[in-house]
Amino acid sequence: MSSSNRTAHAGGVPRTAAGAHSDNLVNLTEHGRRWRTVTAVVPTLNERENLEWLLPRLYANEELDEIVIVDGESSDGTRELAAAYAQDSLVPGPHPVVRLISQPPRGKGAAMREGLAAATCDMIIMLDADGSMDPEEFGAFLALLRRGYQFVKGTRYGCGGGSDDLTGLRRLGNRALTWLANRLYRQHWTDLCYGYVAVHRDAVDLLGLRSTGFEIETEMCVNAVRAGLRIAEIASHETERRFGVSNLNTWRDGWRVLRTMVRLRFAGPLDASTSGAGAGAPLPVAEHLSPGALTASVPQAAPGAAAEDAPDRLRLSWRAAALSRTGTE
Repeated sequence: MSSSNRTAHAGGVPRTAAGAHSDNLVNLTEHGRRWRTVTAVVPTLNERENLEWLLPRLYANEELDEIVIVDGESSDGTRELAAAYAQDSLVPGPHPVVRLISQPPRGKGAAMREGLAAATCDMIIMLDADGSMDPEEFGAFLALLRRGYQFVKGTRYGCGGGSDDLTGLRRLGNRALTWLANRLYRQHWTDLCYGYVAVHRDAVDLLGLRSTGFEIETEMCVNAVRAGLRIAEIASHETERRFGVSNLNTWRDGWRVLRTMVRLRFAGPLDASTSGAGAGAPLPVAEHLSPGALTASVPQAAPGAAAEDAPDRLRLSWRAAALSRTGTE
């Protein structure tokens, strides 16, 4: 979709606003109404040098309508750089609106939850600020959301994926945790601890997120299963952090991931009234897709219905989802 045909903003504000999606439709062309809007959520803590690489790429990305930066009181100029982009985005033009949120540094999970709550667009994509996740991959994630999936997670172990950043210890730990998660939740995931995720805004509340640290990535995955959402994995390549040192602590955060996945497995479904099942109910199975498998793997929308209306219809019960394995697993 070219920038000349894409009505992303009116008067320097996103196409949609929280609680007022229908009111803003008057600002859209007919073409714009057919495309759901997209927010990128980026948590930051002392990432100025990395944002100098990432923000220009997000700002020029034609998929995006809004960028939400959640900063944990950085002291290296991160906030000032983000604020400059936020101020510039007030000028109408073919660029996303940038919103800056400051909060005490309570952890990645707290920042992600704040960003999800603040996002105003129909689809949300989450990525790290360190430049390790390529915005050029947005299209693959969003294509799956537009085809009816509600939660799409990246995998560094899928065909075409990879990582230049994983140490031997972290790779071993991730494989062990992924193996255990697959046994506990009856999935076929290939990568549990990777935070490149896209989700429909309507599904955010269904995830019931409460984590404050890096375990938020695991909580999103397992709660998507517990909520009966339609889940897909897609290959992604992670580069090395461009500048600085990660805030991840392998042993501390690995333990938090383990504790989170075990605790939530025995908590039952997130929406018992919809699923009609208890803690022992069957679990839906994630689908593993490559970009070339999109059309063949996803059920077509009903005649006369828009493909982007599918997420509301495709929210499955645990039992139904367990019996509808249509992916290329």
